[in-house]
Amino acid sequence: MRRADRLMKLVQILRDGTLHKAADLAAATDVSLRSIYRDMETLAASGVPIEGERGIGYRVTAAITLPPLNLTMTEMEALHIGLMAVGASDDTELSGAAKALLAKLDAVTPEDRSRAPQGSGFAIYPFADAARGFQHLPVLRQAMRTRQKLEVEIEGQNRIVRPLQLDYWGRLWTCVVWCEATRDFDDLRVDQIKRLRVLPSLFVDEDGKSLKDYNLRKRP
Repeated sequence: MRRADRLMKLVQILRDGTLHKAADLAAATDVSLRSIYRDMETLAASGVPIEGERGIGYRVTAAITLPPLNLTMTEMEALHIGLMAVGASDDTELSGAAKALLAKLDAVTPEDRSRAPQGSGFAIYPFADAARGFQHLPVLRQAMRTRQKLEVEIEGQNRIVRPLQLDYWGRLWTCVVWCEATRDFDDLRVDQIKRLRVLPSLFVDEDGKSLKDYNLRKRP
Protein backbone atom coordinates (compact mmCIF):
# COMPACT_ATOMS: atom_id res chain seq x y z
CA MET A 1 0.00 0.00 0.00
CA ARG A 2 1.37 3.41 -0.96
CA ARG A 3 1.94 5.76 1.95
CA ALA A 4 -0.58 8.30 0.61
CA ASP A 5 -3.20 5.53 0.45
CA ARG A 6 -2.32 4.41 3.96
CA LEU A 7 -2.65 7.95 5.28
CA MET A 8 -6.06 8.24 3.65
CA LYS A 9 -7.12 4.94 5.20
CA LEU A 10 -6.00 6.19 8.61
CA VAL A 11 -8.11 9.32 8.21
CA GLN A 12 -11.11 7.20 7.29
CA ILE A 13 -10.61 5.01 10.37
CA LEU A 14 -10.13 7.95 12.72
CA ARG A 15 -12.95 10.11 11.41
CA ASP A 16 -15.58 8.34 13.52
CA GLY A 17 -14.44 10.54 16.41
CA THR A 18 -13.58 7.69 18.77
CA LEU A 19 -10.17 6.99 20.26
CA HIS A 20 -8.12 4.39 18.37
CA LYS A 21 -5.03 2.76 19.85
CA ALA A 22 -1.86 2.93 17.78
CA ALA A 23 -1.55 -0.85 17.90
CA ASP A 24 -5.00 -1.24 16.34
CA LEU A 25 -4.15 1.29 13.62
CA ALA A 26 -0.91 -0.56 12.90
CA ALA A 27 -2.79 -3.86 12.57
CA ALA A 28 -5.42 -2.30 10.29
CA THR A 29 -2.77 -0.91 7.92
CA ASP A 30 -0.20 -3.71 8.30
CA VAL A 31 2.68 -1.49 9.42
CA SER A 32 4.76 -1.08 12.56
CA LEU A 33 3.92 1.11 15.54
CA ARG A 34 6.82 3.36 14.62
CA SER A 35 5.27 3.91 11.18
CA ILE A 36 1.94 4.82 12.78
CA TYR A 37 3.64 7.37 15.03
CA ARG A 38 5.32 8.93 11.99
CA ASP A 39 2.04 8.90 10.07
CA MET A 40 0.23 10.67 12.91
CA GLU A 41 2.92 13.36 13.00
CA THR A 42 2.70 13.80 9.23
CA LEU A 43 -1.10 14.07 9.24
CA ALA A 44 -1.07 16.54 12.11
CA ALA A 45 1.63 18.65 10.48
CA SER A 46 -0.37 18.63 7.23
CA GLY A 47 -3.43 20.14 8.85
CA VAL A 48 -5.53 17.06 9.65
CA PRO A 49 -7.10 17.72 13.09
CA ILE A 50 -5.45 14.87 14.98
CA GLU A 51 -5.86 14.58 18.74
CA GLY A 52 -3.98 12.16 20.96
CA GLU A 53 -0.52 10.91 21.76
CA ARG A 54 1.61 7.80 21.98
CA GLY A 55 0.46 5.31 24.58
CA ILE A 56 -3.08 6.69 24.69
CA GLY A 57 -4.56 6.75 21.21
CA TYR A 58 -5.60 9.03 18.38
CA ARG A 59 -8.74 10.46 16.87
CA VAL A 60 -9.74 13.04 14.27
CA THR A 61 -11.99 15.93 15.22
CA ALA A 62 -14.20 17.81 12.76
CA ALA A 63 -14.41 21.18 14.47
CA ILE A 64 -12.07 23.93 13.32
CA THR A 65 -12.18 27.11 15.41
CA LEU A 66 -9.96 30.13 14.97
CA PRO A 67 -10.20 32.55 17.89
CA PRO A 68 -11.93 34.96 17.82
CA LEU A 69 -13.50 33.59 14.62
CA ASN A 70 -15.67 30.51 14.36
CA LEU A 71 -15.39 29.16 10.84
CA THR A 72 -17.55 26.50 9.25
CA MET A 73 -15.90 23.66 7.36
CA THR A 74 -17.03 25.28 4.07
CA GLU A 75 -15.52 28.63 5.04
CA MET A 76 -12.27 26.94 6.03
CA GLU A 77 -12.26 25.05 2.74
CA ALA A 78 -12.77 28.25 0.73
CA LEU A 79 -9.99 29.96 2.66
CA HIS A 80 -7.50 27.17 2.03
CA ILE A 81 -8.45 26.86 -1.65
CA GLY A 82 -7.77 30.55 -2.21
CA LEU A 83 -4.55 30.61 -0.25
CA MET A 84 -3.15 27.46 -1.83
CA ALA A 85 -4.01 28.75 -5.31
CA VAL A 86 -2.21 32.02 -4.60
CA GLY A 87 0.65 30.14 -2.95
CA ALA A 88 1.24 28.21 -6.17
CA SER A 89 1.28 31.34 -8.34
CA ASP A 90 4.33 32.86 -10.02
CA ASP A 91 3.99 36.09 -8.06
CA THR A 92 6.76 35.70 -5.49
CA GLU A 93 5.42 38.32 -3.11
CA LEU A 94 1.82 37.06 -3.14
CA SER A 95 2.93 33.44 -2.98
CA GLY A 96 5.06 34.17 0.07
CA ALA A 97 2.24 36.08 1.74
CA ALA A 98 -0.21 33.20 1.14
CA LYS A 99 2.18 30.66 2.65
CA ALA A 100 2.83 32.94 5.64
CA LEU A 101 -0.91 33.38 6.20
CA LEU A 102 -1.50 29.64 6.04
CA ALA A 103 1.26 29.14 8.59
CA LYS A 104 -0.49 31.62 10.89
CA LEU A 105 -3.81 29.81 10.43
CA ASP A 106 -2.17 26.49 11.25
CA ALA A 107 -0.53 28.00 14.32
CA VAL A 108 -3.84 29.12 15.88
CA THR A 109 -5.86 26.06 14.93
CA PRO A 110 -6.56 24.34 18.26
CA GLU A 111 -5.10 20.93 17.57
CA ASP A 112 -2.98 18.71 19.80
CA ARG A 113 0.13 18.29 17.67
CA SER A 114 3.42 16.69 18.50
CA ARG A 115 5.17 19.39 16.50
CA ALA A 116 4.17 22.56 14.74
CA PRO A 117 3.61 22.48 10.97
CA GLN A 118 6.41 23.89 8.86
CA GLY A 119 5.84 25.75 5.62
CA SER A 120 2.07 25.57 6.24
CA GLY A 121 1.98 22.06 4.85
CA PHE A 122 3.14 22.99 1.34
CA ALA A 123 6.29 20.88 1.51
CA ILE A 124 5.23 18.10 3.87
CA TYR A 125 1.66 17.67 2.69
CA PRO A 126 1.29 13.91 2.04
CA PHE A 127 -1.33 14.37 -0.69
CA ALA A 128 0.72 16.58 -2.97
CA ASP A 129 -1.72 16.43 -5.89
CA ALA A 130 -4.78 17.49 -3.88
CA ALA A 131 -5.00 20.81 -5.75
CA ARG A 132 -6.10 18.90 -8.85
CA GLY A 133 -9.41 18.27 -7.17
CA PHE A 134 -10.28 21.95 -6.75
CA GLN A 135 -11.88 22.09 -10.19
CA HIS A 136 -14.38 19.38 -9.24
CA LEU A 137 -15.66 20.93 -6.02
CA PRO A 138 -18.27 23.28 -7.61
CA VAL A 139 -19.70 20.45 -9.73
CA LEU A 140 -19.88 18.10 -6.76
CA ARG A 141 -21.61 20.71 -4.61
CA GLN A 142 -24.15 21.52 -7.31
CA ALA A 143 -24.89 17.84 -7.92
CA MET A 144 -25.51 17.31 -4.20
CA ARG A 145 -27.91 20.26 -4.10
CA THR A 146 -29.84 19.20 -7.20
CA ARG A 147 -29.66 15.46 -6.34
CA GLN A 148 -28.13 14.52 -9.69
CA LYS A 149 -26.14 11.39 -10.36
CA LEU A 150 -22.58 11.69 -11.62
CA GLU A 151 -20.37 9.67 -13.91
CA VAL A 152 -16.93 9.66 -12.31
CA GLU A 153 -13.68 8.44 -13.81
CA ILE A 154 -11.36 7.46 -10.99
CA GLU A 155 -8.42 5.05 -10.91
CA GLY A 156 -9.10 4.06 -14.52
CA GLN A 157 -12.74 3.12 -13.95
CA ASN A 158 -15.99 4.86 -14.82
CA ARG A 159 -18.56 4.75 -12.05
CA ILE A 160 -22.09 6.07 -11.64
CA VAL A 161 -22.46 7.54 -8.16
CA ARG A 162 -24.85 9.52 -5.99
CA PRO A 163 -22.88 12.33 -4.31
CA LEU A 164 -23.94 12.67 -0.66
CA GLN A 165 -21.38 14.70 1.26
CA LEU A 166 -18.08 16.51 0.85
CA ASP A 167 -15.58 16.19 3.68
CA TYR A 168 -12.47 18.25 4.24
CA TRP A 169 -9.43 16.78 5.99
CA GLY A 170 -6.42 19.02 6.25
CA ARG A 171 -6.43 20.24 2.62
CA LEU A 172 -7.64 16.91 1.29
CA TRP A 173 -11.23 16.60 0.06
CA THR A 174 -13.23 13.41 -0.07
CA CYS A 175 -16.77 12.80 -1.28
CA VAL A 176 -19.11 10.27 0.28
CA VAL A 177 -21.04 8.56 -2.51
CA TRP A 178 -23.38 5.67 -3.11
CA CYS A 179 -21.91 3.68 -6.00
CA GLU A 180 -24.38 2.09 -8.42
CA ALA A 181 -21.84 -0.54 -9.50
CA THR A 182 -20.72 -1.82 -6.10
CA ARG A 183 -24.10 -1.17 -4.49
CA ASP A 184 -22.32 0.29 -1.50
CA PHE A 185 -21.00 3.52 0.00
CA ASP A 186 -17.54 4.77 -0.85
CA ASP A 187 -15.26 7.66 0.09
CA LEU A 188 -13.74 9.09 -3.09
CA ARG A 189 -10.64 11.22 -2.99
CA VAL A 190 -11.55 14.26 -5.05
CA ASP A 191 -7.95 14.75 -6.22
CA GLN A 192 -8.05 11.29 -7.85
CA ILE A 193 -11.06 12.12 -10.03
CA LYS A 194 -9.88 12.33 -13.64
CA ARG A 195 -13.22 13.25 -15.21
CA LEU A 196 -16.62 14.22 -13.89
CA ARG A 197 -19.90 14.38 -15.79
CA VAL A 198 -23.32 15.39 -14.47
CA LEU A 199 -26.02 12.98 -15.60
CA PRO A 200 -29.64 14.01 -16.31
CA SER A 201 -31.03 11.36 -13.96
CA LEU A 202 -31.93 12.41 -10.42
CA PHE A 203 -31.95 10.39 -7.23
CA VAL A 204 -34.00 10.39 -4.05
CA ASP A 205 -33.22 9.00 -0.62
CA GLU A 206 -33.77 5.25 -0.47
CA ASP A 207 -33.41 2.89 2.45
CA GLY A 208 -29.78 1.86 2.80
CA LYS A 209 -28.50 4.45 0.30
CA SER A 210 -28.82 7.77 2.11
CA LEU A 211 -26.32 9.86 4.02
CA LYS A 212 -28.19 8.98 7.20
CA ASP A 213 -27.56 5.29 6.50
CA TYR A 214 -23.89 6.00 5.87
CA ASN A 215 -23.55 7.88 9.17
CA LEU A 216 -25.31 5.10 11.05
CA ARG A 217 -22.87 2.59 9.59
CA LYS A 218 -19.88 4.69 10.64
CA ARG A 219 -21.18 5.12 14.18
CA PRO A 220 -19.15 3.04 16.66
